[in-house]
Amino acid sequence: MPAEWEPHQGTWLSWPKDPNTFPTGVLQAVEAAYAKMVRALARGEEVRILVDDAKAEARITTQLGRVERVSFVNIKTVDVWTRDYCPIYVRGPDLAVVKWVFNAWGNKYDDLRPDDQAGARVAESTALRVFRPGLVLEGGSVDVNGRGACLTTAQCLLNRNRNPRLDKHKLEKHLLDNLGVRRVVWLGRGISGDDTDGHVDDIARFVDRGKVVCMVENDRHNDNHKPLQENLDVLTRWRGPDDEKLEVVQVEMPDKVESEGPLPASYANFYIGNSAVLLPVYGCRNDDKAIEAISGLFKGRRVVPIDCTELVYGFGAIHCVTQQQPAPLAPD
Repeated sequence: MPAEWEPHQGTWLSWPKDPNTFPTGVLQAVEAAYAKMVRALARGEEVRILVDDAKAEARITTQLGRVERVSFVNIKTVDVWTRDYCPIYVRGPDLAVVKWVFNAWGNKYDDLRPDDQAGARVAESTALRVFRPGLVLEGGSVDVNGRGACLTTAQCLLNRNRNPRLDKHKLEKHLLDNLGVRRVVWLGRGISGDDTDGHVDDIARFVDRGKVVCMVENDRHNDNHKPLQENLDVLTRWRGPDDEKLEVVQVEMPDKVESEGPLPASYANFYIGNSAVLLPVYGCRNDDKAIEAISGLFKGRRVVPIDCTELVYGFGAIHCVTQQQPAPLAPD
């Protein structure tokens, strides 16, 4: 599995529409965030938007205005979480896709389970070879450096609501067989309000081969302080087979974003495009610090802050709603 910062052929999105996720008062702001995301990404790569029909395509085209390198793919979806139900791309001599089973984060949302079939249709639409391990795994639960190292959490991958017959060793074997992962860094728990059971893309992300962004919470009274500190300790102490270490960049969490309880707002849920890094912000005091920190890690890309206050109302942010399609290897 290539690293996210490696060249993309394009990015997959599904335009927001589910009223259960984004009620009318929230949806308009979420669509505005999507339009900003699409325009920023389209400067450097094709953006492929999943739509239900021609009527939806016409409406979205009107909202976007004139934007080149945007295409529409007529595949019906329930919701926007393409990171988790679309296939993961892998690369050897040729590109291929791995279509895992999507069970709506441990069978939490029966109405969203049909998106497993939407992801299968995306896989088939690529005309690439499709691997189907028959196991439950979401794209947001793993993060790779493109050189065989993978970040994940025990809270998610070892959860009995995913693959109850598999232990840590067997899961690592499946990651090796299907994603080319040779070294797994097991973190513990995710952040409060996360209905995915601790997806790693809210807490720690590779930004280079041996460099990781790790979210921290300095308020000791905050529910996130202890689990994030434990994850930080794992990353700083981790050693690879050749005594390799990880360079860890700490980024402080945003203020709490709540709606009848905490929402999983995190700066780690950024997306690395060809020419831009889309960074979620939440209108709080730590936004500027996060922008400065992430900008310092991606010198060749423009960091584009996207207000995700309404998007995270649906329990996810930018990384959750994007899925990259890597570019094929250039011929020798």
